[in-house]
Amino acid sequence: MRPPRVVSLLPGATEIVAALAPEALAAVSHECDYPAWVRALPRVTSTPLDPSLPSERIDAQVRQVRDSGRPVIAVDAAALAAADPDLIITQDLCQVCAVADGQVHHLADALARPVRVLSLTGRTLAGVLDDILRVGEALERPAAATALVAGLHRRLDRLRASAPAPAPRVVCIEWLAPVYLAGHWVPDLVAAAGGVDVGARSGEHSTLSSWRAVASLEPEMVVIMPCGFGLDRARLELASAAGVAAPLAERCPTWVLDGNAYTSRPGPRLVDGAERLRSAMLGAECPGLARWGPPLVAAGRG
Repeated sequence: MRPPRVVSLLPGATEIVAALAPEALAAVSHECDYPAWVRALPRVTSTPLDPSLPSERIDAQVRQVRDSGRPVIAVDAAALAAADPDLIITQDLCQVCAVADGQVHHLADALARPVRVLSLTGRTLAGVLDDILRVGEALERPAAATALVAGLHRRLDRLRASAPAPAPRVVCIEWLAPVYLAGHWVPDLVAAAGGVDVGARSGEHSTLSSWRAVASLEPEMVVIMPCGFGLDRARLELASAAGVAAPLAERCPTWVLDGNAYTSRPGPRLVDGAERLRSAMLGAECPGLARWGPPLVAAGRG
């Protein structure tokens, strides 16, 4: 029996479906780009935000769009109908990342035939792994989902078994202007890697902060992982903040991580993110992870 035809409205869900039943994907969101082949699928969402703008201006755009009553992410009803889905996957965590849950149900009710809407709810790493199992059930691929989650648990167990001692104090920053400390599952990734996230608690929302407040936490390592940005874009954003970030980078190792791939999306690659956090703790660069220091700091080290 073939799995249901799926429309995924967020990148994390797309990655989960692609791992369990790739043939099921009928359409995806405008943000979905992994695995690479999903870029050829029809798109059913759009946003008025300009992702090429600096962080501060994107943040301002989000506020302006919300204040005007417009959706940050909108669904093309005609494209959704053309995809002829049996299942729509969304989430209720962040309206900047996916369509509002209520809007999805309204659109689903307007389709020609009944459609199931599955809203992912994971706010912790354990919750994300549970969501993978829920997607597996909805796709009629429970065995594949169980095997995928078991493999992810084995990788996490290997990390925990070789954790550094003492555990380093870590701060994770998911937006630079203004500064936001990464919440939700990120503290779990830090813990799995062998550290202690001193800026956030597992399952809590990301919080507005400042460079001064970050310094007051006395971190032994800082990881910059801007939501939705790859490594090169994160470096560019950080370069513009070098004047305020440099004093902190002089005090403790500062790393840049591809947040778009490894920490922003609630899916299987979160475990890749935990493994990269461990690499940072060991002082080793790897794909998607690089040490950062402004020119002044680098010159001062000779």
